[in-house]
Amino acid sequence: MNRFVSKEKEELLMSTEFVLRGAHVVEFDREPHAMDLLVHDGKVAARLAPGTPMSDTIPVIRADGLHAFPGLIDAHVHFGFGEKITEYTTETVYAAMGGFTSILGYFLNNESYSDVYEREQEYAKARCHVDYAFHFSVAKEEHVRDMAHYVRRYGVTSFKYFMNFKGEEGRYLGLDGTDDGYLYNLLATASKLPGVKIVCHTENIEIVNRLRQAAQTIEMPTLKDWANVKPPVTEAEACIRVMYLAELLGAHIYIPHISTRMALDEVRRWRKRYPHVYVETCPHYLTHDEDSDLGSIGKANPPFRSKDDVEAMWEGLHDGSIDTVASDHVPRKRATKERPFWLASQGFPGTATILPVLLSEGYHKGRLSLSRIAQLLTEAPARIFDMAPRKGSLQVGADADITLVDLNRTQEVRSEALGSYSDYSLYDGWRLKGWPVRTILRGQTIMQDGEIIGAPGFGQYLARPLAN
Repeated sequence: MNRFVSKEKEELLMSTEFVLRGAHVVEFDREPHAMDLLVHDGKVAARLAPGTPMSDTIPVIRADGLHAFPGLIDAHVHFGFGEKITEYTTETVYAAMGGFTSILGYFLNNESYSDVYEREQEYAKARCHVDYAFHFSVAKEEHVRDMAHYVRRYGVTSFKYFMNFKGEEGRYLGLDGTDDGYLYNLLATASKLPGVKIVCHTENIEIVNRLRQAAQTIEMPTLKDWANVKPPVTEAEACIRVMYLAELLGAHIYIPHISTRMALDEVRRWRKRYPHVYVETCPHYLTHDEDSDLGSIGKANPPFRSKDDVEAMWEGLHDGSIDTVASDHVPRKRATKERPFWLASQGFPGTATILPVLLSEGYHKGRLSLSRIAQLLTEAPARIFDMAPRKGSLQVGADADITLVDLNRTQEVRSEALGSYSDYSLYDGWRLKGWPVRTILRGQTIMQDGEIIGAPGFGQYLARPLAN
């Protein structure tokens, strides 16, 4: 399938000045409402009553019957699991197809980031279709030592720590082999940089290693066996540990891909006295459980959980205990998943299907309002990760990032139509209701009706200032 439009149509759609008419605007703090938007020089220039007269020289984009969300933000994307250089093109095409205008990618390196950052930027700057920022993963002593420099020089205000990259596991990856002493020092350092977030993969790897060793004898392992190797206590205990240290030291933390009721309950209790804990879950923890028959295709970390845990994630989205939904997107080929179960790779693609999943399984089933979905995918990630007020809203002065959505469009997920380096999706064959039909980045249409508009390299790097 050709996902790219003709040159003639591209020129027609690349105007960065227009008035958007006919849409219902979706914002996190109010019900959807009819409003026209004037866009000038890639920014929201005015919020207008529907039908406000305008000069005939200003182009009009008609969006009758559609809902206009602020451009979506995926705060959890991985690159480099396939062909890293080309992935900056393929995975940002994939993001634009799903209505996303900004992504935050995890950058893991066993050297100083000062030695490799410029090279990474060269790769990304020339290839990205959407705006992008980085989380730096920290696992070397020099990473912690140089955090203040990374903040000032590169505008990176979030740092990933893997509690499972411990001891031998870390050294195997060419890292120092971190421990709780390293975590303590990391949080203490972060506390001196107001607004910096430590993104902490919460997993008690010692318990996991013991259980996994015993499970190796299972002849026909299933996703339930994978879940039993990483039971809820391994997530909950690690959450307690990092929240305790964060409160003690005054650090701000973000817990990605939370997946269990046990861990979420601990977060609820802790945040009553220490609010600087933010929580993310992923679409697959809302739609898949440990009884899934996907086999190694569904292998993830954290694993799919029980049906009760799935329900707990929906409850957390509804009551506000969970702040964001992000993909944990990993662009692997299907072949890497079809190895013997214990050797099969973990993770799968996900950015392009986040919104259809939340609309189909959330909004259309009465679990989530449109305003709450807007908060989860726009306002909250922009606020938490220092991209507001430029991103995450349609207020005057914000970037004109707009995702136009047809709530009633029902279509079957076909991974080959979405543009990822990956050649499969967990949702292949699912019929989902509610799809983005146009993605506008800084006033320029970059996707319309499943076709990509414009060349790679339009995406800009988002250097993030620290909160005061």
